[in-house]
Amino acid sequence: MQLIIGNKNYSSWSLRGWLALKAFNLPFEEIKLVLFSDTFHSELAKYSPVGKVPVLVDGDLSVWDSLSICEYLNENYLDGKGWPADKSKRAVARSVVADMHSGLFSIRNEMPMNCRVRRHVELSNQAKKEVATLDALWAKLRAENAQNGDYLFGEFSLADAFFAPVIFRFKTYGIALSAAASNYQTTMLAHPAMQEWLNDAIAETDVYAAGEAV
Repeated sequence: MQLIIGNKNYSSWSLRGWLALKAFNLPFEEIKLVLFSDTFHSELAKYSPVGKVPVLVDGDLSVWDSLSICEYLNENYLDGKGWPADKSKRAVARSVVADMHSGLFSIRNEMPMNCRVRRHVELSNQAKKEVATLDALWAKLRAENAQNGDYLFGEFSLADAFFAPVIFRFKTYGIALSAAASNYQTTMLAHPAMQEWLNDAIAETDVYAAGEAV
């Protein structure tokens, strides 16, 4: 398989697809394109009809959108183990991922992912509400699943992959979290795949102005 991604320092959606592959030890070739470069869209067009990363290429098949990529991997390579085994927990995991996939716009807009800096921003009231919602959600899921492991549903799942960019965002902008949510953030930051992504992001030299304009 091949995964086409954007810059690791900025591309939150790329991280989700990449982590789904890396954390479950699925072999793939990483192809990184420079976001918003003169050749970005022409290069991306070789792999996908849409101008967005990530794109998963598996033989003659191209799959785009992080959620679609995760579901494809779960069905074809993970024997369903990307999601919690328990049916009820699996439904909750898919619900929280769908909410992350389609919402939390204030967090996205006010705290663009930038792994290699530390900044402080004055958040809007809506962004503060979204942070509080995520904090409470992480704490609740950790309390419910602590006996099975250190991640949201015990063992690492695709739900953790989807929250990974927010983990980096909260670190970048120094967002204060409750003890339970902070412990989860620490667990995620210590994951070997997260450390690999972070080291690669820090080593990048490309600068995307919109990701620096805070």
